[in-house]
Amino acid sequence: MPHYLLSVHGVEGQVREPMTEEDMRRSHERLDGIEQEMKASGMWVFSGRLHEADTATVVRTAGGQTMTTDGPFTESKDHLGGFYIIRADDLDAALAVAAQVTAAIDTPIEVRPFAATSEE
Repeated sequence: MPHYLLSVHGVEGQVREPMTEEDMRRSHERLDGIEQEMKASGMWVFSGRLHEADTATVVRTAGGQTMTTDGPFTESKDHLGGFYIIRADDLDAALAVAAQVTAAIDTPIEVRPFAATSEE
């Protein structure tokens, strides 16, 4: 069964209405329900929430030397905030899960299939 990455994106400085405690509770409940459904169906593989982009460290090599720099890899207002790795029968099934997640958290979700490996 193909695997998909559902990446949760945030926009730095995006102004939205602040969520009330009740709105946050409902959002977390909806998200928890979606995650429980994914786990029960065997779709859920792994998920994680990330710290803000300014906590990132980039590691690269140049001239045979390893260098590290603070901050995100690219200068952008859009940053990865978290992700899900799921198993789904096809892209449509993955998009259906992404639609549920984006409705629960009001944040864009990018869906990308993993490249096939020699084991698949």
